[in-house]
Amino acid sequence: MIDHGNGTITDDRTGLMWEQHPTEQRYTWEDATRIRINDLNAARLGGHDDWRLPTIQELVSLVDYARCRPAVDPVFVTVAGLYWSATTSATDPTDAWFVSFSFGHVFDGDAKGSFSYVRAVRAGS
Repeated sequence: MIDHGNGTITDDRTGLMWEQHPTEQRYTWEDATRIRINDLNAARLGGHDDWRLPTIQELVSLVDYARCRPAVDPVFVTVAGLYWSATTSATDPTDAWFVSFSFGHVFDGDAKGSFSYVRAVRAGS
């Protein structure tokens, strides 16, 4: 992990740049993008305005199964809770995939109207 010292971390395995200090506020799936991601882009976190919700594959790439509560590298400031992905459930379009950073569990089927945390991502460089 590369800490840029500006609120962003680049994963040197995937090349993805991540928000280091997400807000402790929880959002519905729609508001995660409409409010949280738009706010990060308007603020140009790390000098970038192309932040987005991660796919489920991207989000699970942060899980560190050698850790728990939170199950993620300590370079990240992380509430041990559920985090939205951009990936909609194939069985129900009103649900989305999410990751629990308490223990690293991956879940399908949380209603998009429920509240979870957000960690934004962008393509590196």
